[in-house]
Amino acid sequence: MKTRAMLRHAVAALACVGALAIPAAAQLAQGWTKVAALPQARDEEQAVAINGKIYLIGGAWDEVRDGKRDERYTDGFMTEFDPQTRSFRELSHGPEGLTHQGVAVLNGKIYMVGGFAGGHHSMPSNGVYSYDPATDKWQTLAPLPSPMGGISLAAVGGMIHVVGGRYMGEEGTLPVHLVYNPATNSWGKAAPLMTSRDHAGVFVVGGKIHLIGGRTGEATQNTPVHEIYDPATDKWTSAAPMPTGRSSVAFAEYKGMLVLAGGECKMGKTYDEVEGYDVKGDRWVKLASLPGPRHGFAAAVAGDKLFLFGGSTRCGGGGKVADVLQLTMD
Repeated sequence: MKTRAMLRHAVAALACVGALAIPAAAQLAQGWTKVAALPQARDEEQAVAINGKIYLIGGAWDEVRDGKRDERYTDGFMTEFDPQTRSFRELSHGPEGLTHQGVAVLNGKIYMVGGFAGGHHSMPSNGVYSYDPATDKWQTLAPLPSPMGGISLAAVGGMIHVVGGRYMGEEGTLPVHLVYNPATNSWGKAAPLMTSRDHAGVFVVGGKIHLIGGRTGEATQNTPVHEIYDPATDKWTSAAPMPTGRSSVAFAEYKGMLVLAGGECKMGKTYDEVEGYDVKGDRWVKLASLPGPRHGFAAAVAGDKLFLFGGSTRCGGGGKVADVLQLTMD
């Protein structure tokens, strides 16, 4: 009896330790549900939310003709998703069809910068455009100083920031940091990245830019680095790194956390990990894993719901999916 009592006390103590070690956010009931399907399976698209609607921009898809598969990169999709009806509506296609472009929202308009018009990070673009959902019209803006893709785009303080990227190919990431001024339609420079990379997640919180993860070269050269840029001082500082270094993730701010889902490339496979950074607590929590690993997909929040769109199940492309997933956290 004495031994059993000791075991019960030991188990109870371990349970208490475990409860203390797991942040409150990680104790929420979580799960992913498929709620819709894209008009076509696609990957390497981007997503943003405006006025309760989600806009999916660009991406690659496979067209099959006479039994042959043709991977298309240049259709320039602008697809509106209504979270209430779970329906899609195709809007005016972009001036360029691209993948790996950067997108951000400023004053109700969507800005699209750079990207690739070919596979394997080829045919980079220096194109810069804005799209107005109210009029369904595109505007061509001052181009980038050099063509590049795989960039991260952030709108803060009335400016559009380009951070990281690559010119083309599978190596050679950039520490570049450019700033676009919509008022003058011109480009300037800001403090370069501390860690050169691309395919990173980017967030704006409290007037500062968080750049998380990405890769420093090929798809296997992932980094967990988390750096914060303050426009007021033009300086980068380090923050708590992501537990699982990944690139080509889907990312969105949700319920006080900077959420990064999936990614590539781990032992030749994509990731199913989902992790969130608690900004106030300066800590990371593990969230519900994806129902299947993937990368090159997009995330956006509308209302109180987080949605994921499409992606590829295989590293480097291929295995495109049309899934629209929703995260539940109660």
